[in-house]
Amino acid sequence: MNKQTIRDVALSGKRALVRVDFNVPLDEARKVTDDTRIRAALPTINYLLEQGASVVLMSHLGRPKKKVAEEFRLKPVADHLQSLLDAPVNYIQTTTGAEAEAAAKDLQAGHVLLLENTRFDPREESNDSAMAEELAKLGDIYVNDAFGAAHRAHASTEGIAKFLPAVAGFLMEAELAALGKALDDPQRPFVTIIGGAKISDKIGVIENLLGKVDSLLIGGGMANTFLLAQNKAVGDSLVESESVAEAARLIDEAQGRGVKLLLPSDVVVADAFSAEANTQVLSVDDVPDGWRILDIGPETRQTYSQVVSEAKTVIWNGPMGVFELEPFAAGTRAVAQALADSGAITIIGGGDSVAAIEQMGLGAKMSHISTGGGASLELLEGKVLPGIAALNDK
Repeated sequence: MNKQTIRDVALSGKRALVRVDFNVPLDEARKVTDDTRIRAALPTINYLLEQGASVVLMSHLGRPKKKVAEEFRLKPVADHLQSLLDAPVNYIQTTTGAEAEAAAKDLQAGHVLLLENTRFDPREESNDSAMAEELAKLGDIYVNDAFGAAHRAHASTEGIAKFLPAVAGFLMEAELAALGKALDDPQRPFVTIIGGAKISDKIGVIENLLGKVDSLLIGGGMANTFLLAQNKAVGDSLVESESVAEAARLIDEAQGRGVKLLLPSDVVVADAFSAEANTQVLSVDDVPDGWRILDIGPETRQTYSQVVSEAKTVIWNGPMGVFELEPFAAGTRAVAQALADSGAITIIGGGDSVAAIEQMGLGAKMSHISTGGGASLELLEGKVLPGIAALNDK
């Protein structure tokens, strides 16, 4: 974390233009149903207000396809934010232009303004410099606190930093500190647990981690492709046949590096993708035709939990099975519980892993829960995130 933060700049009397990640779920009544991401930005917003700044907030919401879409307006988010802040929160239905400039200019110190969805402007996702320059007119200093969007080179995340002094907010700082320390200087043993459906999304991550970890535990649908690479029969399980050779290569590479790459030894199989399906627990050597692997089995849960219990640093990204269906949730829960019970530094990234932790009420027992699924993955892969690279160096 060699980037400047809001602690490094004078803020009194300034307009802080802050990119936040308020891409939150709304119900049919357009009420916020999970405000985790909004609450995550509060320390930065409150600090800026306490330092005598006025705060102009920018965010995207959903995928409005580069045009105005009523269901993706940020008014419900502004209302919810108002319920969490002591400061007045204003909202306008525009992002740039004369109305936005007037609203930002009139904003008093200690007040907050939320602009409209940045993705209503077709120029946002193409990182159009004219849009970035128009946004820059709304502030004196740019603060990026949207880690979840830091892997995107958009006008409001990367382009704007060319026109204003650019620093990190507290959430961005915390994300980079937790993940950066784990990757660059971990307490060992260092264990990573990777799950989820597809290996193709995570080949780069696994490749990068093989040079850093002591043990790599694989679960979820992606484990099936690894099992196939070991010539195991996987029945009707989800596999990516085009990635089998890559999986075999990664197994060999782990062996060559002295990294323990652990795959399931037993699995929960079902005769259909359904919570009502017939299920059985079998060795990975005995999966019959017509059945599909939907979770890791009890022996694997015990093995993985034991490895976690001996670890000093653990990063977990991706569920161990189809945990949204109750009969196939035990593997993911076992890993979550093992992390909670361990004395390790525990870092959770990826929406499904976070959801499992929150469902079980174990969030407080984790060292760090990442707010950015795609951004965490790209950081784990060793990629440079454009929204971070654009910030001023210390």
